[in-house]
Amino acid sequence: MSLAIELVIILAIAAGTAGLANRFSLSAPLLLTAFGLVLSFVPGMPTLPLEPDVVLEGLLPPLLYATALRTPWVDLRRNKRPIALLSVGLVLFTAFAVAFVVKLVLPEVPFAIALALGAVVAPPDAVAASAVARRVAMPRQVVTLLEGESLLNDATALVLLRTAIAAISGTVGVLSTGLDFVWAVAGGALTGWLLAQIVAFLRRKVEDPVLDTTVSLLVPFIAYLAGEQVHGSGVIAVVVAGIMLGHRSIEMQSAMSRVTERVIWRTVQFLLESAVFLLIGLQLQDLVTAALEDKSTPNTDVLVLCGAVLLTVIAARAVWVYPSAYLPGLLVRRIRRNEPRQSPRSVALVGWAGMRGVVTLAAALTIPEEVPGRPALVVAAFAVVAGTLLIQGTTLPWMVRRLRVVGPDPAQDALQEALLQQQAAHAGLDRLATSKRSGDAPDVVEGLQSWGERVANAAWERLGSTDAERETPAAAFHRLRVNMLEAEREVVAAVRSDGSVPHDLVERVLERIDQEEAMLDGFSTGTGPSATERSSMLTSPKPGACEHLKERPLTRAPASRPDACPECVALGERTWVHLRMCLDCGHVGCCDSSPRRHADAHYRETGHPVMRSIELGESWRWCFEDAELG
Repeated sequence: MSLAIELVIILAIAAGTAGLANRFSLSAPLLLTAFGLVLSFVPGMPTLPLEPDVVLEGLLPPLLYATALRTPWVDLRRNKRPIALLSVGLVLFTAFAVAFVVKLVLPEVPFAIALALGAVVAPPDAVAASAVARRVAMPRQVVTLLEGESLLNDATALVLLRTAIAAISGTVGVLSTGLDFVWAVAGGALTGWLLAQIVAFLRRKVEDPVLDTTVSLLVPFIAYLAGEQVHGSGVIAVVVAGIMLGHRSIEMQSAMSRVTERVIWRTVQFLLESAVFLLIGLQLQDLVTAALEDKSTPNTDVLVLCGAVLLTVIAARAVWVYPSAYLPGLLVRRIRRNEPRQSPRSVALVGWAGMRGVVTLAAALTIPEEVPGRPALVVAAFAVVAGTLLIQGTTLPWMVRRLRVVGPDPAQDALQEALLQQQAAHAGLDRLATSKRSGDAPDVVEGLQSWGERVANAAWERLGSTDAERETPAAAFHRLRVNMLEAEREVVAAVRSDGSVPHDLVERVLERIDQEEAMLDGFSTGTGPSATERSSMLTSPKPGACEHLKERPLTRAPASRPDACPECVALGERTWVHLRMCLDCGHVGCCDSSPRRHADAHYRETGHPVMRSIELGESWRWCFEDAELG
């Protein structure tokens, strides 16, 4: 069977299994690994052995880069101390703990070899952490810690592994080890920073989304190879370049380039994540066979080693997380004053989320062939990968429920999204007012004003009534415009079929239609809570600096029946969208998405600043004067 056919089979199976996991809300990494394990015993199934260079230079850079691109720099900077303690301190602590246990199980193994295995199994995997974090509703700080840790800990582990392998041959000293580690971090970070500056300069000159995306696809490989070439950490180079370029994408890329890059990297990440965990499972048969055939280590010792290393890895993380979370604050007043205290439940969640992945197995395969007992070490590394995915990966959702850890509130997130979207849309309307010229056509200006107001109100409409039969203005606009675009597309398709217009012109018109429909889909759906979520949640008000919100009650008796807008009823209309109540006098009026906007009119007439939503499942307030949500 040719390599091309094997790759197609592997990718097809990986994508199908990952899709099945998502469909039934299962752990994709675990299911893929388990399925690969089963397939490894199927006669004729291609295994595509994982070569260390292929993983470290071909698979790891794009996976890390895809995660780094969407990792918020602000959050990483805010949590730099706990991330450093996890990505450096915990890796070293775990590696030496594992080395000590290996010496207890196999006393004849040299300490350098035991430390090499410790370095191999020490780093949790960025891919596994991201995959589980996306599926489980964990607090944002926990997700930031896990992703930040898993982005940076690979460098610590690989440098330590390099040092341990050098020690096996007796060519390393304590001073040179420390200097190598410092340069690995500094050299990798400097390489990533320099590459990010160069790419940022180039991207400001590039307007073609295809060329811009091509540059993006090359960055992780260039960063990794350049970092390794200067004897620094290629992993850190990739991570630094990805974080910086992701943070600065708004200022240096066009909107189309950002959209294209986002879709491309999501696709690359999905395929590589799926293929990597399937390949991990497919290695099992060869690894176990090699361990059984190796006479230097008895089979019973191999089993004991696997179990002992797995338990040590899990226990070392649990032992480390609590002191690292609380001791710095107890010892240093500045940390205690400036950093919020982590809840014990969140710390427990961080301690349990230590799944290992492809880096561990690839690192194990870099252990030299001549090292005594190498097959047993590699099998032990695989046991840690499979064991952490099975034990921690499957029980993490249960842990979230058991600890009653509260993730992001979808309703509150939707409110903040609506506020931000409204602020952005109002900024656009203000710019329109100052940039329009006297010669601009009035209907063009009015159309842009109407569009800006529709954008400002669309997110608020998604927060409104749970009445599924009531269609909001934005939803009606989306439905009608999509119908129009379908008619346009049918005409263009007919012209393409008869060949009366050149093909490239037809494709340009189709691309414009598709872009508008994609924009409308993003504009109308959003990420706010569903009707079921909204009806089951009552969000607690969160007063900020606004004095009006602090002084007004959370609720009061409405001055009129709360299921109708009295002024609309008086006018013989029933076209309001959502209802709002004044917290000064109890006046009930319709929202800004409604044609008459009676709630806003009441504020302008009376000066009463605070209203609240009286839709089912909502308890948020809004100050017209300070434009603040409560």
